[in-house]
Amino acid sequence: MPPFVSIIIVNFNAGTHLQRCVEAVKQQSHKDFEAIIVDNASTDDSVAEAILQIAGDARFRVLKMSENLGFSAGNNRGAAIASGHWIATLNPDAFPEENWLEELLAAANYAPDVAMFGSMQFDTAAPSALDGAGDRYFAAGAPWRDQSSARYDAARQAGAEMYETFSPCAAAALYRAKEFHEAEGFDESFFCFVEDVDLGFRLRRSGHRCRQVVSAKVLHVGGGAGGGASEFARYHGTRNLIWCFFKNMPLPLIVILGPAHLLLLLTLILKAISRGQGSMILRAVYDGFSGLGHIWKARRRTPQTESLSNIMAALDWSPVNYFRHRYRKNLVRPQSSSNAPL
Repeated sequence: MPPFVSIIIVNFNAGTHLQRCVEAVKQQSHKDFEAIIVDNASTDDSVAEAILQIAGDARFRVLKMSENLGFSAGNNRGAAIASGHWIATLNPDAFPEENWLEELLAAANYAPDVAMFGSMQFDTAAPSALDGAGDRYFAAGAPWRDQSSARYDAARQAGAEMYETFSPCAAAALYRAKEFHEAEGFDESFFCFVEDVDLGFRLRRSGHRCRQVVSAKVLHVGGGAGGGASEFARYHGTRNLIWCFFKNMPLPLIVILGPAHLLLLLTLILKAISRGQGSMILRAVYDGFSGLGHIWKARRRTPQTESLSNIMAALDWSPVNYFRHRYRKNLVRPQSSSNAPL
């Protein structure tokens, strides 16, 4: 019998974080899973230590890549050999509570029409601090990981087990395997950053929803294995937000929101210049627009079956929420995510 869930952990020089992640997976209360560690040609001892750690546990296997394929392709390689009905993505610097998988699957059972579920992320250094409450998408074309506790607190006070969010953060997410494969998984041209929002947007265009599960919790290091606020992260995040916008936004909204998107990019450029990263951000914007040819071809592979009004309802139209996130981020240490720290 195939396992019910396939957990994919993409590793690249995660150090001891990977060992802690693997141990947390081994302790899951839901035992019917397989775990696939995809190693992107790490040069540290992380995967070697993990291999020793999982010796004798048939639920685990390691898939070694000959080069760093990135987060997107790494997950796709793992998904290609996965046999579970569900695919869970888990960062090596995310450490799930014992009932994490059980709570996600309970939510999936409760909402069988939902294809993707997100986990609550808490800061490993300060476990009471919320590190991620689902991905949100500003209509002008800027995704961000919600680090405000407002929606989480409201759900708990109401006794709700889950609430809707735009897309799950792939640091700890659950996707129905059928829909994941039909959507062709993560877009490998993104390499890393914003790839989970892109997948979530494509699934939404096909009529699917996302729920954030209040009781499915992980501790997340943040900056430990994802590049933090490095130029690498900012480059890929900026380039990929351009691609995500033009690849997924309905055509009428591209016409309406195009000027706002350009204004947003101008704001990011000026901010990067003030940080001494002008050449990097300009290269990211140039590469973003230069690559729209292949992005437009990819767009055609996901015909929009969802109504325009439902897609509009899923977007965040308030610039206040987005810029409040940016202001708050400047007051705390840089965070790592599959969304770039923009």
